[in-house]
Amino acid sequence: MSIRATNQTDVIPLRPFPGPAQAPTDALPREPLWRDLVGEVLRRERRAQARTLKDVADAARISMAYLSEVERGRKEASSEVLAAAAQALGLSLADVLALAGERLISLAAVRSRSRSGSLGSGAAGAHRSVRTTRPAGPTGPVVPAGPMGGMLLAA
Repeated sequence: MSIRATNQTDVIPLRPFPGPAQAPTDALPREPLWRDLVGEVLRRERRAQARTLKDVADAARISMAYLSEVERGRKEASSEVLAAAAQALGLSLADVLALAGERLISLAAVRSRSRSGSLGSGAAGAHRSVRTTRPAGPTGPVVPAGPMGGMLLAA
């Protein structure tokens, strides 16, 4: 057997491509991937701050192309890369992960309502942003508002 023949294999996609037989009205929303949710949070926060990919990538010390792929859910970023991107946006890694977790929960609620046949309009698709506030003192650190609306406390 030649090298060429041994290197050929079938590729099984992790997410099957939608076929023409699938009707969008009959199909449930697909299970979201964590990388999609985290990328969505990073992009939403960057845009809310009116910052460019280049600006955030430079601040995080990662390539602009890589940050773009992370935001689009094409790459599964390491915790170090996510923490650097979060810090460049003035957030903590916990904030980014909590916002992604909230989005996952809201999407799961939509899926469960779709299964039960009572899909209604609600806040499930709403996006929330974490904003930073300064403490009363002029020299204090930036304290991000917690993902649940209160102050984020660190132990």
